[in-house]
Amino acid sequence: MSSIATHADSMVRELPVPGGPLHIVMVTPPYFDVPPAGYGGVEAVVAELADALVDRGHRVTLLGAGKNGTRARFIPIWDSTIPELLGQAAPEIRNALKVRHAIEQIAATDHIDVIHDHTFAGPLNAPFYSELGIPTVVTVHGPVDGDSGEYYRALEDTAHLVAISDRQRSLAPDLNWVGRVYNAVRPSEWPFRDEKKDYALFLGRYAEYKGPHRALQATHAAGLRLVLAAKCNEPAEKAFFDAHVRPLLTADDSVFGEADAMAKRLLLASARCLLFPIHWEEPFGMVMIEAMACGTPVVALRGGAVDEVIEDGVTGIICDDPAELPAALEAVRELNPAACRRRVEERFSVDRLGAGYEATYRKTLAPQHIPVTRSGGSVSPMIARRAAATVSNA
Repeated sequence: MSSIATHADSMVRELPVPGGPLHIVMVTPPYFDVPPAGYGGVEAVVAELADALVDRGHRVTLLGAGKNGTRARFIPIWDSTIPELLGQAAPEIRNALKVRHAIEQIAATDHIDVIHDHTFAGPLNAPFYSELGIPTVVTVHGPVDGDSGEYYRALEDTAHLVAISDRQRSLAPDLNWVGRVYNAVRPSEWPFRDEKKDYALFLGRYAEYKGPHRALQATHAAGLRLVLAAKCNEPAEKAFFDAHVRPLLTADDSVFGEADAMAKRLLLASARCLLFPIHWEEPFGMVMIEAMACGTPVVALRGGAVDEVIEDGVTGIICDDPAELPAALEAVRELNPAACRRRVEERFSVDRLGAGYEATYRKTLAPQHIPVTRSGGSVSPMIARRAAATVSNA
């Protein structure tokens, strides 16, 4: 075997020093800034994780769009964010192609230990990165049933999947899961308020499965004011609002619009409770831990990860039927705001987020996870080119 091929093979199998710093390339969707100014749960998690990993001594390169608000090295692969295209298929594919090109350029001159992808189409690049000797870790932020499950199943072992709740993982146990890491917030960045105002808050987007219409029905039955701070930009959201939300509105209800980061914090901290009447397998539900960080309990319908996020009767009330929501809206007054905050500090801290993903990266870098790209004594041309460049620069 040639010296280049031998060196290339050693590069594929090279492992970082156990416990040493890693270089992580993190891939984000192109729709919102990191962190987002308003709506954008994935981007909020990515921002916290990037900083947590930097704090743990790792190098993080962030590929995305818009402005970077993290301490990671940022490489913009779009001129600006494209929130108006959220929900369309084409931007996902274009983003994956842009990311692939950027990573190929980075890998030509810099060692990458792991690629952490937070997009939907991005994992399609995993076989290509495997040829570079780089494992791909994918956080599954969305559902894993139906077509989504078949998609992740088709990736086989080229992408190492991370669940964001035990419930999400249990719905598709045959996928290539390598761990579960809960999402997190920094409680210090969320204002704690012990004294609450007399309104319930719906915070999310206008869609049937999120339940804004159920929130209105419940608060009306309880004689409580509802503030709706929801995203209404996409055609489907506007159509749902006009057909199912607008007809239910009364003079006591307040349609706030989409809240930016500052307004969201004020609304959450001041509310009697967050109302979370979902009707789907919610993989996590970031807004629940944001509310609890503010000392605000959550009234929710059981579904998805709700049971894992809320401690029923302590940091919120979980209902099995929408008819139970009005009584819960009254009972939630008795819950202790300090217990809500403590739940986030103990279970959904950024320290746990960083440690969880660091352990996942090291697991994928263990010898049994390192891909063997040689077949019949040959190596991938991409690896050979990278090896040749390394030899010539030595």
